[in-house]
Amino acid sequence: MITYNWNCKTVDVYPESEGQTNVVYSVHWTLAGEENDYFATYIGFQEIEINPNETFIPFENLTNEIVTGWVKNAMGPEKVAEIENAVALKISEQKNPTSVTMQIA
Repeated sequence: MITYNWNCKTVDVYPESEGQTNVVYSVHWTLAGEENDYFATYIGFQEIEINPNETFIPFENLTNEIVTGWVKNAMGPEKVAEIENAVALKISEQKNPTSVTMQIA
């Protein structure tokens, strides 16, 4: 079974927006998948909608888990599944390669 790890710790912020400071509007994420000795990653970024009606979380209180939730929510479940599937396919290709690189002596 593949273990997935979302890293959503790198963000772009507006220094000031809606009376708040360091407001996250974009997240640079990495999804890593690991199964036994096989490892694959997928990287991207996701814009985050700023909703003034939601409770603002100060930058110093943000965690990877909170921001990952924002990213997955913004993507929607279909896109999250598509990205996780892409990582799974990379791992599957490592386990059962359809092509290998060789060097002639």
